[in-house]
Amino acid sequence: MRIIDLSSPVDAAGFEPDPVVHDVLGPKEAATHMSEEMRDHFGIDFDPAVLPEGEFLSLDRLQLTTHTGTHIDAPSHYGTRASYRDGPPRHIDEMPLDWFFRPAVVFDLSDQGTGAVGADVLQRELDRIGHTLSPMDIVLLRTGADAWSGTQKYFTDFTGLDGSAVHLLLDQGVRVIGTDAFSLDAPFGDIIGRYRETGDRSVLWPAHMIGRDREYCQIERLAGLDQLPVSRGFRLACFPVRIAGAGAGWARAVALLDEDE
Repeated sequence: MRIIDLSSPVDAAGFEPDPVVHDVLGPKEAATHMSEEMRDHFGIDFDPAVLPEGEFLSLDRLQLTTHTGTHIDAPSHYGTRASYRDGPPRHIDEMPLDWFFRPAVVFDLSDQGTGAVGADVLQRELDRIGHTLSPMDIVLLRTGADAWSGTQKYFTDFTGLDGSAVHLLLDQGVRVIGTDAFSLDAPFGDIIGRYRETGDRSVLWPAHMIGRDREYCQIERLAGLDQLPVSRGFRLACFPVRIAGAGAGWARAVALLDEDE
């Protein structure tokens, strides 16, 4: 089996609207930290100087949002309303794992430019690759935006989906939609510009707002979809980290292909 990584890294060196803070305790500092933790929490005295080179195990501390790097949005991210079920929308730790290990198909939207595309564009892609979606297929959108990852442009220039495109996929049983862009919706500037021009509230983040009435998940900030040798005929594994009560969870998304692909 061939495994292709489709994840973008969590990198404190890259540009983020919510900056990532990554502090590292080296092995010597961590030895002292471990000794203090043992004393303060468990009443055990231990001199780290007896360790080889006085070193223990390095420790990383991170401050970041659950929407940094490749991640999966849970239904609770979209709002407090869940018209499709009794009770509130589900958090990421409540989602069924079998949603995130499924056959996948890639749509090439790399020629579409900044803005939102509709159902007609997705249908043309289905026709081009000769694929009929099955319930629970995972759909991945290759926009090419990952080429700008780590820069400000990554957050301002990419292709998203409008409401009709999302409904097209959900109507065919898709429950997970992924993109290599910052968002499944169009960029902030494009959305606000169209709203100010038209006064039409339906252009305000439709891909996310639909999630209040139809339960589904988004994988955002994928990378390397251009590395896939096929548009279909592979499986995607993208299990989210189990963060209790969270609206999203980081994921290591990988494509699994047969050796002959």
